[in-house]
Amino acid sequence: MWCCRAVRYASSGTVRRTASSDASAQNVCLSLVRNHDKENFLCTLLLKNPARRSALAVRAFNVEVAKVSEKVSAGNVGVMPLKFWENTVTTLYRPADGDAGAVPDHPVIRELHRAVREHKLSKRYLQRLVTARANSNLHFVTVKQLEDYAEQAVASVLYLLLEVHGTRNVHCDHAASHLGKAQGIVNLLRSIPYQTRRSAVPIPQELLMAHGVNQERMVRNRPDDKGVEEVTFALASVAFRHLETARGLIRTVPRPVRPIFLPCVSIERYLHRLRLARFHLTDASVMRTDSLLPLVLYWRKLRGNY
Repeated sequence: MWCCRAVRYASSGTVRRTASSDASAQNVCLSLVRNHDKENFLCTLLLKNPARRSALAVRAFNVEVAKVSEKVSAGNVGVMPLKFWENTVTTLYRPADGDAGAVPDHPVIRELHRAVREHKLSKRYLQRLVTARANSNLHFVTVKQLEDYAEQAVASVLYLLLEVHGTRNVHCDHAASHLGKAQGIVNLLRSIPYQTRRSAVPIPQELLMAHGVNQERMVRNRPDDKGVEEVTFALASVAFRHLETARGLIRTVPRPVRPIFLPCVSIERYLHRLRLARFHLTDASVMRTDSLLPLVLYWRKLRGNY
């Protein structure tokens, strides 16, 4: 009897430690996304559990990879940290009877490993999140190259969120592709005011040449520079077209997965502020935090208006 009690107590202690470890890993993922990807964090909070937990794991992985990419771009680290995440993705898909210790003891990786096993997430989308960041300089010759980058670095997250919800559907993927491209272009526009220390900004060369604008003028971003305004307008228009296409396709998406497309709301609001500011990227109204976004997201979700 004493032997049985001892075994039972040990087993209970193990369960408690495992539960505590899982909760800690979830909190790490939540904090990462909240601190580094605030708008997507707000959108993800409006997903239902248990999908929300896995969605946060996917977004936390994306944040970790993006953080490394930024350091590589700034010259603070080499490409080896990206290689670590590339190898980690390979490790996550090893057979279950393989070496259990091969998966690194990292809270984000533990949560992602659970999500991969639970939802059978596609390996290629996680790989694309890493390989897309290998080009740390982000020099684009054409708009098409920028769209391809956004497809890999942003739309891949949306494809994974669809899989988290058990949805593998060509119409959903099509909507996610356009939303990912719109969000990727908006992310680039939002990053330009913070890239004054770099010798170049990641604006496609074909747009700069078409409007007779050089990199230096884009970095200066003077309010009275009409050429810079035209380049910004052209790029914002590409994002808006993708956004409108995505919103049209959302009507064909099953209702339970439509909240995945809530980033449409934050993109729409940013582009609206940019238009009111005459496409001046450093205008205070464009750069400020959208304090009403949490309420607007909640209301739009209730109404089903994405």
